[in-house]
Amino acid sequence: MEIIILVLVLWYVGLFFQTFFLHRYAAHQTFTMSNFVEKTCFILTWIFQGSSYLSAYGYGVMHRMHHAYADTAKDPHSPKYDKNPFAMMWRTKNVYQNINKKRIAVDEKFTKNVPQWKRFDAFASSMTSRILWAVVYITFFYFFADAWWQWLFLPLTFLMAPIHGMIINWFAHVYGSVNFKVADTSKNLFAFDFLMMGEGYHNNHHKHSNRANFGGVKTVDIDVTYIIMKLLHTCKIIQIKNTNTFVKSDFNN
Repeated sequence: MEIIILVLVLWYVGLFFQTFFLHRYAAHQTFTMSNFVEKTCFILTWIFQGSSYLSAYGYGVMHRMHHAYADTAKDPHSPKYDKNPFAMMWRTKNVYQNINKKRIAVDEKFTKNVPQWKRFDAFASSMTSRILWAVVYITFFYFFADAWWQWLFLPLTFLMAPIHGMIINWFAHVYGSVNFKVADTSKNLFAFDFLMMGEGYHNNHHKHSNRANFGGVKTVDIDVTYIIMKLLHTCKIIQIKNTNTFVKSDFNN
């Protein structure tokens, strides 16, 4: 039972910070927060993404490029240019690292106001940090796994964040429904997004990418992350922009 709880916590809490902090804040800036809250989000993202920690800068810039170049040869991840999900994950990793380590020149419109905590990111993204988290996971499994099949979840704990990205950037461009005609293959992966906390409403998001609520188009489009964001907004921890309006992103085609 402890192993299942660990996997569920890492899946959903790690996913929350990926969609809330890295995606909706760093990439699209759908809300504002204080410097203290931002730094806290950096730390919590590291804790819950662990060995697969993604930098807000690297993720934010790469995701803006995805919107600008969706389903073209310049898209960092597209099923149209990769043979399978794993090939796409590998290419995404290389693009992400080149951006995050500033090995390639990037247009200023993709980097503008993207949050960056260089000293913390250098540690959190280091091999030392990733190995330490791997040791923590292996130790936890050693003490609490009481059946052989539970060890099959161990690779998932190592690669949680890239797997989250692959589900959306591969499957939500291949399968699902379409609410809006857009210049790419984005689809809504689920009628009710129980798995990806709102990220599965990918077609909605590609049409109106600066909107904080990824759902809300149909009655069943319930964006769990947005519900949490509204609570944080009410508590004055964050300030949501354009709460009830659709705004076309500067990064869309």
